Amino acid sequence: MTKYNVTEVKEKEAAYRTLVSPKLMDELKEKILEIILFQKKYKDKDYSAKKLAEDLGTNTRYISAVVNVRFHMNYTSFVNKYRIEEAMTLLVDKRYQDLNMEDISDMIGFSNRQSFYASFFKVNGCTPRDYKLRHLLQHPSLMDKPKKRGRKAGSKNKRKPIVK
Repeated sequence: MTKYNVTEVKEKEAAYRTLVSPKLMDELKEKILEIILFQKKYKDKDYSAKKLAEDLGTNTRYISAVVNVRFHMNYTSFVNKYRIEEAMTLLVDKRYQDLNMEDISDMIGFSNRQSFYASFFKVNGCTPRDYKLRHLLQHPSLMDKPKKRGRKAGSKNKRKPIVK
């Protein structure tokens, strides 16, 4: 008598994946990359697999099949991958140092900070804040804040007092 009822898990092949021919998959793959990556639709919070399917004149099952087979992930993970890559760039860019995480999350297409943090952690194994701090420690010159341009002493363009 066995103590545990252990059975081998068999991976099911989604039936709809075989409906898409390899040639059509390759065509859709290129079109998906064009729209999501090059047109930067990944930044659009409201750009769903359904909208992508409509733009490509196909259905969501085909989109799902192509993303699963050609990119080895689901649609959400596929889109989030590009969002996180963009976030990694923004987090270490001097021009965006003053932005908070909500601002960055919004800029790259996440609808809330929690999903941004969860996706970022899943990809990088650390939070966006930890990623930024780690990068700044490795590149201390990025910590220097750009100096604001002030008025020269004796300048004629003095500010006028606000009168109420």
